[in-house]
Amino acid sequence: MKRPEAMSPAGRGPHTFAMRLARILSRATVGVAAPEVFVEVHLGGGLPRMSLVGLPETAVKESRDRVKAALETSGFEVPQRLVTISLAPAELPKEGGGFDLPIALGILVASGQLKPRHLESTEFIGELSLGGDLRPVRGVLPAAIRATAAGRALVVPEVNQLEAGLVRNGQHLYASTLREVTDWLNNDRPLPPVGDSQALAASHELDLADVVGQLQARRALEIAAAGGHHMLMIGPPGTGKTMLAARLPGILPPMTENEALESAAVASISHQGLDLHQWRRRPFRAPHHTASGVALVGGGSRPRPGEISLAHNGVLFLDELPEFSRPVLEVLREPIESGRIVISRAARQSEFPARFQLVCAMNPCPCGHASDSRGNCHCSADQVQRYRQRISGPLLDRIDLQVDVQRPGLSVIHAQAQPGETSARVLARVTAARERQLARSGVPNGQMDVADTRRHCVLPEDARRLLEAAATHWSLSPRACHRIMRVTRTIADLDGDDEVEARHVAEAIALRCTFSRPTQAGPAPTLAHYIAAPHENGKLIAP
Repeated sequence: MKRPEAMSPAGRGPHTFAMRLARILSRATVGVAAPEVFVEVHLGGGLPRMSLVGLPETAVKESRDRVKAALETSGFEVPQRLVTISLAPAELPKEGGGFDLPIALGILVASGQLKPRHLESTEFIGELSLGGDLRPVRGVLPAAIRATAAGRALVVPEVNQLEAGLVRNGQHLYASTLREVTDWLNNDRPLPPVGDSQALAASHELDLADVVGQLQARRALEIAAAGGHHMLMIGPPGTGKTMLAARLPGILPPMTENEALESAAVASISHQGLDLHQWRRRPFRAPHHTASGVALVGGGSRPRPGEISLAHNGVLFLDELPEFSRPVLEVLREPIESGRIVISRAARQSEFPARFQLVCAMNPCPCGHASDSRGNCHCSADQVQRYRQRISGPLLDRIDLQVDVQRPGLSVIHAQAQPGETSARVLARVTAARERQLARSGVPNGQMDVADTRRHCVLPEDARRLLEAAATHWSLSPRACHRIMRVTRTIADLDGDDEVEARHVAEAIALRCTFSRPTQAGPAPTLAHYIAAPHENGKLIAP
């Protein structure tokens, strides 16, 4: 009896054992990764049936019926033998309908109905309809990224071609039916290559010029954009907090191609899918305050990314911050520091990126008018304290900028008021400052670690004494002091200064200690107070 054909030295690629065994390359989805999967099909003796192994979930198990119907309606013969389909590696969970196409091709190759050409250098992904059409699947972008890195082509459904086209330098093809794929393999009838999708126009950004007045809040927003700092805006209702937050993505530096691919890959595996018109536009996610912890950080029996991952490389805006459940807010603390979230379940563990910029807005008290100069607040001190205590100290400690947003005067609200500075002009300054940061430390100032903070945020003696005085007066933690130093470095970068000065520290303190101030009505202390405040033995004398 003739022995089966030997495997290649590399042990990879499809091979036939007397036309009874075939192996097709595909990709699974595990978080934002796309690990390699070998779809092996063997035709053996016994009663005709299909056996699927390799830790498949329900949608994968159902592929047996979809594939059988698709083969028959496409004019192929379903082998009347025992068909064993193995998805390797066996310990990797498999989900979704993306294995339909490689399973169908494996059956055709093993039964001798399809030539095993092009299979060593090509991966396949796609769901089959009962009529043999290729339907779209999630996670095509991560698969295209990994296939390109492996030096292979990827065949995807036609509906997913634009998503695969975001990966440059890849030899990716698309098809609309199973027949088109088999004609390419059997008869060398070419499949069309995916085009470059990166030229798609992004949707219109909101312009900062729409915000009239609010100079301090606009300045804080510019600093937050330049250094990637987290920000909290506190003020009465209707003063423009949400309006300001929505315009932050328009003044953030443009995304690099790697950042854009990372964010698009997260959207690709999510339930909402990838919007190609958002390519290279910073994500802006604004979940409602009724969102659960799973909705915010991700989860489920088959882990999916949450809002913090969908905001990766962009902005996560939490309006009405005290209305969020406190346990929900507490889950943000670790991702803010690490830039990632690990979701562990009994059967699997998934990791998602979560390097987002947190922007929050809240009222100063339950009625919203505690800091209003008109003095309309009727909340007691206990009510205000309970309202503010809904936000934990450790979470506040991680927010670099805490800004008062006061009600503008009638002259500013008037229709003929001078419009504010445009986003384009602010973006130019922000981009220049960000370039200085990347050239100096390789990361935005808001992401510097302790060692980089000490190395690049050296304070002169007068600035150091001012920071020590503020730390003593407001009982600032070492983390808060380090964050003030990073904001100080960002302010100096915006001013084009190589060295940090006391005025930079003073402004950073003024933009940090809002939440620690009393809640009585009236304007917040001015920057001049922090610069000219008297000192005794290195301690700030309270006004």
